[in-house]
Amino acid sequence: MTTLPSPSTAHPEVSDDALLQVIADFLAMGHVDNIVAMFRQEPRYFAWTGRLLTDERFAVRLGVSVLFEHLAGLCPEQLSLAVPGLVEHLGHPVEWVRGEAASVLAIVGTEAALAALPPLLDDPSPQVREIVRDILGLPTHG
Repeated sequence: MTTLPSPSTAHPEVSDDALLQVIADFLAMGHVDNIVAMFRQEPRYFAWTGRLLTDERFAVRLGVSVLFEHLAGLCPEQLSLAVPGLVEHLGHPVEWVRGEAASVLAIVGTEAALAALPPLLDDPSPQVREIVRDILGLPTHG
């Protein structure tokens, strides 16, 4: 099993951008358990969630959802730390980033997370509108 250094033992010269890339690469390889441990040990990583969703690799974006499903069962009180970064990405110019951010906000499930979604009911992308309607439990229409 591949392991990452814990944040407390990581070299201080490793930049946040480099660490974010390592997290994305581990998610792409399916090493979600390693990333769960990192997020639990260093809660500031939650703020990076929106940035992870901009990765073009589908496996990374899927990994973020799997990561949050795991974290929801282990430390639900920390999930709200990701909300500001996710909300920021609801306005991203790429539609799949907006859709992924909405989906992760649904996993977070707090009042603040869900309150950010209604403006996307008017999103230019029909897929994003459908994702948000589904999350909010609204009927879909064609």
